[in-house]
Amino acid sequence: MNTTPTTAASPATATLHSPLPATLPRAPRFALVAGEASGDLLGAGLVDALRARFPGATFAGVGGDAMRRAGFDAWHDASELAVMGLTEVLAHLPRLLRLRAGLQQRILDWQPDVFIGIDAPDFNLGLERRLKQRGLRTVHYVSPSVWAWRRGRAAKLGRSADRVLCLFPMEPPIYAKYGVDARFVGHPMADEMPLEPDRRATRQRLGLQKQGPVLAVLPGSRQGEVARLGQVFLDAAALVATAMPGLQVVVPAANPACRQMLDALAAASPLRGDALRIIDGQAREAMVAADVVLLASGTATLEGLLAKRPMVVGYRVSRTTAAIVRALGLLKVDTYSLPNVLAGKPVVPELIQEDCTAERLSAAVLGFLHDPAAAAALEPCFAGIHRTLRRDASARAADVIETLIDRR
Repeated sequence: MNTTPTTAASPATATLHSPLPATLPRAPRFALVAGEASGDLLGAGLVDALRARFPGATFAGVGGDAMRRAGFDAWHDASELAVMGLTEVLAHLPRLLRLRAGLQQRILDWQPDVFIGIDAPDFNLGLERRLKQRGLRTVHYVSPSVWAWRRGRAAKLGRSADRVLCLFPMEPPIYAKYGVDARFVGHPMADEMPLEPDRRATRQRLGLQKQGPVLAVLPGSRQGEVARLGQVFLDAAALVATAMPGLQVVVPAANPACRQMLDALAAASPLRGDALRIIDGQAREAMVAADVVLLASGTATLEGLLAKRPMVVGYRVSRTTAAIVRALGLLKVDTYSLPNVLAGKPVVPELIQEDCTAERLSAAVLGFLHDPAAAAALEPCFAGIHRTLRRDASARAADVIETLIDRR
């Protein structure tokens, strides 16, 4: 009989024979879809903030150059979604639907931990809804302008996104009425831009005169906007120059295609020589350097506000789009531009559709140039809004998204 006592396995031996987990946890995957240049910049900041929390994470989907530089794998370029206006979207609808269907399947195959749609609501909300129905966690970053028109979209966002990340403080209360989890995270542009811009140094960098009036003209970042607004904006600038000798007009071109269109318009303009300069990019610098900014309604108006510059806002859409919006009563406000909305009162002139004429635009610009006190009075208002929006937005957005990650 063997009387040798049985000995317990050593800890090392026990470890060797312990069952291993079937799979090891992988680093999170984030699918993002950003439309246009502004969405690309927001996406790049978000990728950086998420990577700081998840160093091994991977990011893929639709984005632009800024997101690529942040380490994003762009399956499609953000420019493929840059379509605006009801009739304009209809012309591109078959292509966009094909793109969305293919993208949906690729995302489902990749199985990201969270899908983040950045702006582009007409494209992203339907995609988010289908992905959410298939079990993916979804986030919509940048609320559509529910404060301005089609407020029913707030409920639609709740069906599409687990979280809505809002850039402006007046947005979450609207979503709360529909039971949607919306968080104000601030605006990354407010984080980037200084509270006190240096106009003198910026003029020097752009090669503009130290003294004398400067008008920055920004007819938009899309070719369609330049086609609708470029001529009338340059005509307005010419009228201002007639009344204001020594005026320098600087026109930033958003991209090479817009530059080509603006060069053609400038060739036919009465503005000549040093009176008119078209530059590549540098829209922010042009606004900081200017005494007054004439610009298209949109994100650029926020940039003008953060530059603390008086501005005149103009915009036109196609007649068909305007007629549909009016007939259906989709517009719920009397003011359109972000400076007026955020201030809660009219602080800058808005000339929309039929009011957007060279004569009215130039008269509004001259109103600021002839009354420096009125222009200076805007600065404390704009500075207060700037401080409200300055909240380290990318980090706050990443904090919200982190709560959706399944850490198992």
